[in-house]
Amino acid sequence: MLRFMPVGDSMTIGSAGEHTWRYRMWQHLRDTYGRPFTLVGPRETLHDKALDAPTSYEYADPDFPRAHLAGWGEGWLHMAPLIGDAVRAHRADVLLVSLGLIDLGFYTNAEQTAENTRAFVAAARSANPRVRMAFLPVIPNVRATEDAPFAAQVTLFNELLAKTVADLDEPRSPLLLVSPPPSYDIHLDTYDGTHPNANGEHRIAAAFADAMYQAWGVGEPYGR
Repeated sequence: MLRFMPVGDSMTIGSAGEHTWRYRMWQHLRDTYGRPFTLVGPRETLHDKALDAPTSYEYADPDFPRAHLAGWGEGWLHMAPLIGDAVRAHRADVLLVSLGLIDLGFYTNAEQTAENTRAFVAAARSANPRVRMAFLPVIPNVRATEDAPFAAQVTLFNELLAKTVADLDEPRSPLLLVSPPPSYDIHLDTYDGTHPNANGEHRIAAAFADAMYQAWGVGEPYGR
């Protein structure tokens, strides 16, 4: 059985009432992969905005493997120390990672964030030397349209992420740089300029699915 672990921030954990892109990915793999698989991780909940806590199980459709390693307000800085134990405990084979926005917005600059990315890769491989990892760059968001210095940091980090993937890629533990969703529109694909609505969930899932199909032959191209 192939074990996928979604890793991310608020765009990955989602909030009460949402499907999440994790659900859209599960649907796609269920229909196209043709082999046993599941989603794994140490967490299952959504973020409850009213309580400002990850305590909700109110998925729009809860009937799927809801496990993940994602958190509202968490980034590479937070996940790098957790990923080794998570991979080891849940025997993850593939990490689907969407991180960086929170780091650049609140915690670290582009260079520091890239160093935490390298630490993340090392920790994941210490737990499973054959783990595969797919990384989504920071995608369009409202802050980048209004804050030029922040936008520059996003651009720089995405360049450094590409370099990190190229530097650390190896045959037994391949790294994959996912192309950002084409034509991602913060007005059409998010509900607040950052967090994905249903359209955005499909676009993020499609970015991961298409990249895995093209690079690793997993599943098929994404189709709504």
